[in-house]
Parts: sequence; C-alpha cells; structure tokens
Amino acid sequence: MHPNDLLKMTQRRAFLRQSASLLGGGLIASQAPFSFADTLKNTDEVRIGYLPIMDATALLIAHANGLFEQEGLKVAQPMMVKSWPKLIQGFLAGKFNVVHLLKPIPVWLRYNHNFPIKIMSWAHINGSAIVTGKHINATKFEDLAGKQVAVPYWYSMHNIVLQMSLRHAGLKPVIKPAYEKLAANEVNLRVLPPPLMVWALKAQNIDAYIVAEPINAKGELLAGAKLLRFTGDIWRNHPCCVVCMDERVTQQKPEWTQKVMNAIIKAQAFAQQNKLETAKILSVDGEAYIPANQKILKHSIMSYGDDYQLTDAIKHPTWDSGRIDFAPWPYPSATRTLIKHFSTTLFGTEGMADTGFIEQLDADFVVDDLVDYQFVDEAMKVCHGWKKAPGIDLNNPFEREEVIDI
Repeated sequence: MHPNDLLKMTQRRAFLRQSASLLGGGLIASQAPFSFADTLKNTDEVRIGYLPIMDATALLIAHANGLFEQEGLKVAQPMMVKSWPKLIQGFLAGKFNVVHLLKPIPVWLRYNHNFPIKIMSWAHINGSAIVTGKHINATKFEDLAGKQVAVPYWYSMHNIVLQMSLRHAGLKPVIKPAYEKLAANEVNLRVLPPPLMVWALKAQNIDAYIVAEPINAKGELLAGAKLLRFTGDIWRNHPCCVVCMDERVTQQKPEWTQKVMNAIIKAQAFAQQNKLETAKILSVDGEAYIPANQKILKHSIMSYGDDYQLTDAIKHPTWDSGRIDFAPWPYPSATRTLIKHFSTTLFGTEGMADTGFIEQLDADFVVDDLVDYQFVDEAMKVCHGWKKAPGIDLNNPFEREEVIDI
C-alpha cells in the first residue's frame, strides 16, 4: 500500500473514532441529562485532562512544581489524551474536573448543548502558527489558493483566525471532500488530530496546517516545514486555550476552586519567567508530560523575534509578543471579538450537530455568562507574576483594546 493511501486510511479511522466518541457519549445524539454526581465525585482531588501541547503548560507546571499540594490539595497524575473529542468527553463525564480547551469549545458546549461549563482563566496567549509544507512555495496567504489546509478542530481559534486571514487575502474557505476539485480562489479546510499533522504534511497529504505548539516546531525540525505566519502576529496576544471547570463544582466548592486557581496562576507566572526550564520539565528529558524532546520544546516556546527576521512570519515586531506567553486574565474584549467572528466562520458539522445556535449568540451576554472572573481575580491578587506577561497595561490591567492586523 502506498504511504499516502495508508495515511488517508489512518486519518479516516481517526476521524470516525472521534465522531463516534462524541456521538456515543451522548453529547450530540441525545439531550440526556449529565450526571452531576459523577462530576462531583472525588472532586477534592484535582483531576487534570490535557492534550500533549504547550497550551496545557500552566496545568502541567502546577502539577510538576507541587503548586496544588502547596494549596493543600490532593492531585492525581494528569491524564494525556490525543484528541479534543476525547478530552471533551472525559470532562463531560466527570473524569476530569480541570481541563484546558480551545476557547470556542466552551461557547459551543454551553450554548449549543446547555452544559454548565465556565471559563476560569486563559491558559496562555498566542502559541500557534500557520505552517506550510516544503513541497509548496508559500510566502503569503494568497499562495494557499487551491490548497488543502488542516485545522485541529472546527471550534478552535485556529479555524477562526485562519478563515479571517484567508478572506483578507481574497480567498474563499470551503469545506469539501479532499478529492473534490477546488476553484482557483478556494482553500479547503479539514480537521486533523494534531499528532497526525506533521506526518500528513511530510507525506504531502495536506499542504499546510494551523495548530498549537509544539506541532509547529516539529513541522519545522522534523519535516522541513516553513512558518507562514504566527497567529499572535495577526491578533495581538490573542487567547487560544482556556482553563475550564464545571460551574456546579465552582458554586458548591468555592474554597477548593480558589485553591486550584491560585496554583494555576502561580504556574503561569513560573512558565512566563522560566521558559527554558519549563521546556525541560515538560519534555521527555524532564517529566515527560509532552512526547517531545527538550530541543523541540525549547524551539516551540523560545524561538521568535530575530529567529524569523528574514521571513514574513512576523510583521509586527513592535507588538512585544513571544512565540507563546502566559497571561491569565480573560479579557472581556477578546471574548466579545471572538463571538463577533463566530458569525463569519465556517464550522463543519460532522460529529458536531448543527450550528444554528451561533445566530442566537449575544456577545454582551456571553461576556458575562461564559466567564467566571471572580476566582482568577482573587488568584491574581495572591500571585503578581502575571505582570511580566506582554501587552499588559499595569495602570489598567483588566481592560485592553483588541488589535487585529493581518
């Protein structure tokens, strides 16, 4: 069997497993009530679920550095899963009580499926990029015309920022079967689990992808890929993954919730101020939370600025951003901007049910309803390390203007 055929088969099976996972779990196929008893059971123990990407850094460093224990909490070994559907399902079933999720996912869960999820803080800022294969000559978004581009999940910042950028370049994002012919101005979007992206790009099964670190660094170092653009250079210091909890837990166990958030905010401060050490801790050369060596994780967390001065990956060097940074405050302005772009973004429906709920979203309501500002605010009073993150006006640290410049 040709390697490309084998890869296509593997991708198809992965997609079917993910769809079946959500369908079988009742998230999409039924409106059966969720068992809060399962969720609340053993809540005194912090149970983290995560994908092996840098977006999970704050949760993992909090565990590695004993910050939960310092707050007097019991904590289980964080459980790594390989796909967003698996992480969502584990959270809904109460298997995990603290998770990081792509910011659009809580919007989808709360307003399309009535699950009482709350965003507790941001997990990080920036940390993603558009990566192109060495088999195509792409130096700007216009060069993606007629190409196949992978996103990690339909409800992702990646999907939203990518489509925003493509339209700005005069291209039309579409969602079609991979074999269907594209018009000259079309770019076909496909969901692909992050662990498969590098190998799909290397096999020329896709032409580009947009995803979190360290998948971009792996593409560069293992597949000869090129960074077309950092997403943090498109939307300045944008949110990506957020820390999420069940609202019923936060209401019934506020003291426990506060201690969890204290540990996470302290971990963010550590990661921001100790990036090299953070890379080592997370890597297989350290505590092996993420299946990548220290060289790859160091590249994914520290290579920026001068490293890309001869490329177009960074057009706004004065923005003072890092490749990935850690800032906890969930700015209302960013949530409002995200909801605004929901209405102009294509979302695939396979395994996702309908997207009709998007028409009913009211940005002002979502800003107040989706996010819990209380616990992160109190945690930031305990730990002041967040002040080291980029783009924070210390005279007015809880408000900002969103800057998008493609």
